[in-house]
Amino acid sequence: MRLVVVSAGLSVPSSTRLLADRLAGAVERQASVDVQVVELRDLAVEIAHHFTNGFPGRKLADALDAVTAADGLIVVTPVFSASYSGLFKSFFDVLDQEALAGKPVLVAATGGSARHSLVLEHALRPLFAYLRAVVVPTAVYAASEDWGAEGLPERIERAAGELAALMTGLPAARPAKPVKDAFEVVPFAERLAAISSR
Repeated sequence: MRLVVVSAGLSVPSSTRLLADRLAGAVERQASVDVQVVELRDLAVEIAHHFTNGFPGRKLADALDAVTAADGLIVVTPVFSASYSGLFKSFFDVLDQEALAGKPVLVAATGGSARHSLVLEHALRPLFAYLRAVVVPTAVYAASEDWGAEGLPERIERAAGELAALMTGLPAARPAKPVKDAFEVVPFAERLAAISSR
């Protein structure tokens, strides 16, 4: 299975890329996947040219093909102005609108403050819902103070497990056991007759 990681980090080293790598590693521990990383920082010029001339450059075309062919995605963006980065949004703007339909996606973000953690729910999740992707229930946000603190590794493992389960196919749901003699159905006419005879 192919897992593609889209990282929108701008600096080197990048906490966004660090989170992306930790998420990918956690998925690899739970499923057999081939991981490919797409660094949007390296595609910024080609993304801009695509907007002006309508054609992707070679590296951008390869990245778009990889995302389209992936069995699952991890997408990680830094938070700017309480939302995803412009580079992150631009990449998904040039992606074919049908490319993510039904595809499992794990959304994650990094920021300087925990106060921006709602970006996952008010910006990232709606974007991928619009693109008709299947977004895993657990999204991961890492603020500066989260690195090395309790909680982040557990969130990473939980989210990775959810993505791995969607990529490999959830086990078949067990049929509910029929409830025997849980209640007795009494015809309405019989009930009415019992009341009127009192």
